[in-house]
Amino acid sequence: MHGWFQKLFKSGTQNKNSKTDEKPAEGASVKSKSSSSEGTSVAKPQQLKTSLSSELRWRRKYDVFVCHSFAQKDTEEAERLVLFLETPPRSLRCFLWHRDSCPGGAISTEFCKALENSHIQALLITPSFVQDDWCSYMMHQTLAERPMSNTMIPLLLDLAHSQYPQELRFYYYIDLSKNPDNGFNVVNKTVQSYLKRLIQSEEELNHSLGDSSCASDRRDNTQESNLMSVQKPASRGVDLETSTPQERIQQRDKSIRDICCDQD
Repeated sequence: MHGWFQKLFKSGTQNKNSKTDEKPAEGASVKSKSSSSEGTSVAKPQQLKTSLSSELRWRRKYDVFVCHSFAQKDTEEAERLVLFLETPPRSLRCFLWHRDSCPGGAISTEFCKALENSHIQALLITPSFVQDDWCSYMMHQTLAERPMSNTMIPLLLDLAHSQYPQELRFYYYIDLSKNPDNGFNVVNKTVQSYLKRLIQSEEELNHSLGDSSCASDRRDNTQESNLMSVQKPASRGVDLETSTPQERIQQRDKSIRDICCDQD
């Protein structure tokens, strides 16, 4: 009877230990799932961050130069566009005339500096834009500095196609009259695509520089080995550095006899 109680007590303790051993395994699986989900959630912001952290991008002060007329309606529409582009996660750097120009600076100088320090030029083309001399000046300046460079985005607003500037007839434009929000998204996608191409060009440049450096190293090693082989004199069975004068004379006589025998 006493032995039966001992067996029953041992089987009960074994079942409890097996249950407690199973619990940490379940907890570990839950932790592994949570850690994997956290890893996937962190990957997307890192990928977006790399597209905005290219070294070539930061060589210019602005991502987008927004050119618009001084009309109140055009200024408000430009501010809406800039607010959309600068809001995270887009986080683009934009230039607005009335906000970012240096007080006391010449208008033409400020505009040209901003144009040179910008990757993309967005022209808000409206009836007031067509009649504004400064807008016409900046449009021609952009065409002169970067002709057909795919860095200028014409934005049409409340403008008939017949009034569209003839200088821009070879460029596709975005019509903001029907759906401005959709047009803003297209502008953002265009700029982000341009920044991604900057990263690709930067990687290709670094890769080509690495290949050229490796090729130059191989070429230098080859030249050095050829030079070492030229510097070592050819000896026929006698070490010229450690041989005695008599041995060198005998080697010379032997070489002369070999040449005479070859001629015979």
